[in-house]
Amino acid sequence: MRKEIPVIFRAMRKASDRPAAVSSSKPFRVLIATVLSQRTRDENTAKVAKQLFKKFDSAQKLSAAKLSAIELLVKPAGFYKVKAKRIREISKQLLERFEGKLPSNLPELVSLPGVGRKTANCVLVYAFQKPAMPVDVHVHRISNRIGLVNTKTPAQTEFALMETVPKRNWLELNHLMVRYGQLICLPRKPKCHLCKIRALCNHFSTPKAGKQL
Repeated sequence: MRKEIPVIFRAMRKASDRPAAVSSSKPFRVLIATVLSQRTRDENTAKVAKQLFKKFDSAQKLSAAKLSAIELLVKPAGFYKVKAKRIREISKQLLERFEGKLPSNLPELVSLPGVGRKTANCVLVYAFQKPAMPVDVHVHRISNRIGLVNTKTPAQTEFALMETVPKRNWLELNHLMVRYGQLICLPRKPKCHLCKIRALCNHFSTPKAGKQL
C-alpha cells in the first residue's frame, strides 16, 4: 500500500473543492477555533469563532472576560460551558507562561488546558505549517478503510500514519482526508461509485468489514 500513496493523494486532491489552508498570521485564533471545533460541525465552528473574535480578539481580552460572556458567544458550538472555561484558561496560561505567544511545539501545546494531540497537531499544521499528523474521525476512518493502517483508535492511527506516509505529505493529509470524508468517503453509505481509489480500497473489496469503521 505504501507505494500507492502518491496515487491516493492525487485522487484526493482532484476530489477536493477547497484549497488547503495556508499558514495563519494569528496562530492563537487557529488554536481557539480548533478547540471550538471539537464535537461540532465545521459550519458551526466558523460562525462561532467569527462572533467570538469580533468581541474578544486576543488572549488578553479573553483572559479578562466574564465566563458567562464567553459561554453566550460559544453556545452554538455545543458543550459551551466546557469550551468557554478551556478557552479562558488557555488564554490565561498563554499570558502567564508564554508571554501571550502561542508555542509552536507539541510538548508545550499539549501542556495547555484541554489541548490534546489532535488539537496541537492541527495548530502545528494550520497555524505554523509544521509537518504533523492531526487525526480526526475522518482521517481515522478513511486511512483504515483504504488500508493505509490497521488500527483501533485515532491515537494508534496517528503513529501508524507517521510510519507509513512520507513526511512531505503530512501537511496536506488532514485537509485532503477531511474533504474526502465529507464529499465521498462518508461515515455511512460511502459513495464508492465516485471514488477514484476504490480499486485500492479494502472497504470496497470487503464491504462487510468496512461497514464497521
